[in-house]
Amino acid sequence: MPSRTSAALLAALALLAAPAAPAAASDAGAWTAAPAPGGGKGRPVAEDRSSFYLEGGPGTVFEDKLTLVNPGRGPLAVEVRGTGPWIALAARRLTVPPRTRADIPLTVTVPPGTPPGDHPAAVLATAGGRQVRVPMAVRVSGPLLAALAVEHVQVSGTGRGTVIRYDLVNRGNTTLAPRLTLRAEGLFGQVMRRTASRTPAALAPGRSVRLAEKWPDAPRLDRVTVSVTATARGAARATASGSYTPLPWLGPSLAAAGALAAGWGALRLTRRVRRRGRRPAAEAAA
Repeated sequence: MPSRTSAALLAALALLAAPAAPAAASDAGAWTAAPAPGGGKGRPVAEDRSSFYLEGGPGTVFEDKLTLVNPGRGPLAVEVRGTGPWIALAARRLTVPPRTRADIPLTVTVPPGTPPGDHPAAVLATAGGRQVRVPMAVRVSGPLLAALAVEHVQVSGTGRGTVIRYDLVNRGNTTLAPRLTLRAEGLFGQVMRRTASRTPAALAPGRSVRLAEKWPDAPRLDRVTVSVTATARGAARATASGSYTPLPWLGPSLAAAGALAAGWGALRLTRRVRRRGRRPAAEAAA
């Protein structure tokens, strides 16, 4: 007859031994990793958290748990780690029995003096040749600054191979969802205005991304200035520009044509002035 301790252990395993809805899995039969469910529920369900969100001031120590669920028929050896020095896990390696859930306590310590804003991180779980990333967002309380910058606008290629490249930088301390607009002005007016097709859904503080936008209908015989404008909620509008000449000889040719036109205009003006000066002299001699 089993002892009371054995019976309690079997009862606990039976309570935890149920497959979970995949919060961070590639298919329904794979093991899962997600933040521990709340409300005293025995297993994670679809409405539970898919990521960690922690908010507090500098010096705060947060406590939470990572839940691993093994729905398979054999034991699962898992390695876990956190990105960055703030995350400490109670265990780095463990074996989860088949059809069992295991919770790993973790702490997140925000160092004193940490500037306010968003500090993204993650908990990584690796097993069976697959890695699951559970995102973590730590918001340190204090004044928030939303600031975007667009830098290094460059246009290369010709015709259908024309590409606009630029850097988008989050110079604030809060995560932003940017919106980007591209505009091109030629010698005879606006030749392009559209919304960027590739925009990051969220740009973390201090992050910079290099973006590229195809421009298949770029002008072939026009010198244009391409401007990229970035906006985000709470942030001031940021704009940067770059010049584009589709043919290497077009720029010098246009400059030479402009200089020639200016010279011809100056010559005509000089001749007019000289003619006006001669008329009074001729009238006085008569």
